[in-house]
Amino acid sequence: MNALHEEMKDYGFTILGFPSNQFGKQEPGENHEILATLKHVRPGNGFVPNFLLFQRGDVNGDTEQGVYTFLKVSKLCFMCVSLHSPRCFIRGILSFFKSNFTINDIKWNFEKFLVGPDGKPVMRWFPRVPVSEVREDILKYIRQLFSQSTQQNID
Repeated sequence: MNALHEEMKDYGFTILGFPSNQFGKQEPGENHEILATLKHVRPGNGFVPNFLLFQRGDVNGDTEQGVYTFLKVSKLCFMCVSLHSPRCFIRGILSFFKSNFTINDIKWNFEKFLVGPDGKPVMRWFPRVPVSEVREDILKYIRQLFSQSTQQNID
């Protein structure tokens, strides 16, 4: 994600990280411990995020952060991912039927959303979708925005 953020920041793109302990208790520390854990434990090797990292919070349930409530009810569904990752889509649907999740809930760490400059969610990716695929989707979206902007200026 650091590389993606660095590559895309000149386009006005930024990554926002929202730690959560709702998935296998993978973020058990206090907020002031999160950066040290990233740097020395997981992923370790001196990793420091170059993007904004928020305080830990819930992404599902009664105490979920408002940003996730907004993202999940924005009429984005699994279909936007299925166009790019049919196997991930099928695994996601199967895991939904075996779980206590609702259809729009975040299923695991590192689920990603793309929000456009107008503040509206555009796309959602399952955690297992490779960052290279996410990158291509984002570039395609940026090109589309640029094309629309250029066309409006011509008109």
